[in-house]
Amino acid sequence: MLRASITATRQIHVGVVGAGFAGLRCADVLLQRGFKVTILEARDRVGGRVAQSEHLGHRVDLGPNWIHGTHDNPILQIAKQTGTILHAWDEDEATFLFGSDGEQLDAEEVTEYPSLLWDDGLIADAFRYSNEHHDEIDPQCSLQVYFEERSETLFKQLPDDEAKRKRETLLLVTRMWGAYIGSPVTRQSLKFFWLEECIQGENPFVAGTYAKILDAVAKAACEGAEMRLGAEVVGIMSSAARSGKDDPNVSLRLSNGEILAFDEAVITVPLGYLKRNKEAFDPPLPARLSQAIDNIGYGTLDKVYITFPTAFWNETRSNNADHVNFTSPLDTAGTTPNFTATTAPLHQSKDAFIDSGTTQVGFMHWLAPSYASDTNSNHWDPQAMNLAAFPAGAAHPTLLFYIYGPCSEHIASLISEATSEIDQDAKLITFFRPYFSRLPNYSSTNAACEPNTVLATAWAGDKFAGYGSYSNFQVGLEKGDEDIEVMRRGMPERNVWLAGEHTAPFIALGTSTGAYWSGEMVANRIAEACGFDDTRSG
Repeated sequence: MLRASITATRQIHVGVVGAGFAGLRCADVLLQRGFKVTILEARDRVGGRVAQSEHLGHRVDLGPNWIHGTHDNPILQIAKQTGTILHAWDEDEATFLFGSDGEQLDAEEVTEYPSLLWDDGLIADAFRYSNEHHDEIDPQCSLQVYFEERSETLFKQLPDDEAKRKRETLLLVTRMWGAYIGSPVTRQSLKFFWLEECIQGENPFVAGTYAKILDAVAKAACEGAEMRLGAEVVGIMSSAARSGKDDPNVSLRLSNGEILAFDEAVITVPLGYLKRNKEAFDPPLPARLSQAIDNIGYGTLDKVYITFPTAFWNETRSNNADHVNFTSPLDTAGTTPNFTATTAPLHQSKDAFIDSGTTQVGFMHWLAPSYASDTNSNHWDPQAMNLAAFPAGAAHPTLLFYIYGPCSEHIASLISEATSEIDQDAKLITFFRPYFSRLPNYSSTNAACEPNTVLATAWAGDKFAGYGSYSNFQVGLEKGDEDIEVMRRGMPERNVWLAGEHTAPFIALGTSTGAYWSGEMVANRIAEACGFDDTRSG
């Protein structure tokens, strides 16, 4: 009632902390409702982790590369409206798998493992088991433990030694899940694996980058709200909750000492930043909300782009059939749930707005390499996408490596310790050379095989990203769905609301679509609290 009475006498002023997708969409909807909006963004740009770089000589995304699910997905609609080029990785594109010894696995075996994982295989089994039995699953049980148990039922028809080898290789392949959640598969909670499902449909790769999508999402906020860049919020003070006064008020203190007062405040900073800065809230966070922020995991998914003079790895297509055309029709019955993708997802659409390009290698995975002990003694498993497979106008001779967890932290440390950009690039190339040097046609004496430029995202070393980039569900979690709902509710009684991919609907957690929806949801809730009858988003 109090909010409604204020609305009747003056314009409500909302402070939005963070200009990522959540903050931008929140501001857009609030502006449509007639609110006054000020956006406070610590960086010198909008977009948050949705950002691009021209460092390689062509534009690439530093943040999300994919649109996760196409059914009623607003980000897909914006991509279509802006003419953004999307690419469908499909089963026509080959996969390179390299064993622990660095040798490439033969084509027949390469097709076998994805089928066991995805064609109503281990992934679908684990999802069903988690969905049906999550109340009774030990919180300490990981997805990896489930894979290990299930793998014992496979390859029974083979001699013992061969069966053992294939089980071990399959389990190495399952490590790819780490790049789906930003943490090792050993950290993925089996109990809450059911929460990893995302919007149904395809998962196109945004070959044209998120640049046009970001411009469209940011347009209304940049034109209608007060946008303050370089404004780091270090204090969130709810005077109504502290003093018991009737007049609701939230004060936001900036790092330069400036204090700004608002009727409502929406905090859209990443979960990792919340975890490290809970002391910014005055009064302190309620115990249950503080616990929820602690409980939900925060991963580290990073990318390293390496551009070469030419895509030398593609040049054997005409004379070596082992490297292409070993298509495996996976999950034709649609039994595997759709998950957020970082490596090539299944069954990509052939719709006109998605160009599937030409048939060539798409995905590469180096399994627990034992041959790079000087640089990778922990045997982290790099994974890479071939960006030379993009359609004309978007293709470039670049390998996009996905790294996660401790490997991301290691790469971030290499970057922070570098004495110059030349030193940084040399360190990165030294780390990744053992992997790209295994690709077809590589020669240490061929200049075409020597990288031109390299770019690492290093979210693991980024303060405003919370030193990471992915909320997830890790072992030990006991009430994951309830924790998300607690964060999603926020503290409306203190006029403080939370938004971001960690507060999204369950089908969009951890995605750019989820961040967008979370901002929209909070804006509609504020409008409803202030007495607006029509809270539909525009």
